[in-house]
Amino acid sequence: MKREIISTPEAPQAIGTYSQAVKINNIVYLSGQIPLDPESMLMVEGGIEEQIHRVFQNLTAVARTAGGSLDDFAKLNIYLTDLSNFPVVNEIMAEYFQEPYPARAAVGVAALPKDAGVEMDAIMVLDQEYSY
Repeated sequence: MKREIISTPEAPQAIGTYSQAVKINNIVYLSGQIPLDPESMLMVEGGIEEQIHRVFQNLTAVARTAGGSLDDFAKLNIYLTDLSNFPVVNEIMAEYFQEPYPARAAVGVAALPKDAGVEMDAIMVLDQEYSY
């Protein structure tokens, strides 16, 4: 089993005791991303739409560094502090993903780090030919 830590300055640096992602063979476990700007490490300005876009941009950066893309996502977990924003997630997700879509869960939570309205984590499966 080959285990590799994935890290990129194109996504927010870990703000705790975790890695941006861990790659084991051809499976990549992406840690939760909140809408932090990777340069300033501050929450993006604007509403839930801007937050959702930033989270997808952060996940894209980590996926790319691991050798994949959002197309390689097998599972996406979404955490929302307000489940009434779920239709907005669906609308914006359609800008980043094409069929076949990854498996997905959406969970309502009481709070997220830094008062974020959304957080997402994922599991990505890379083609064997691209694994290290």
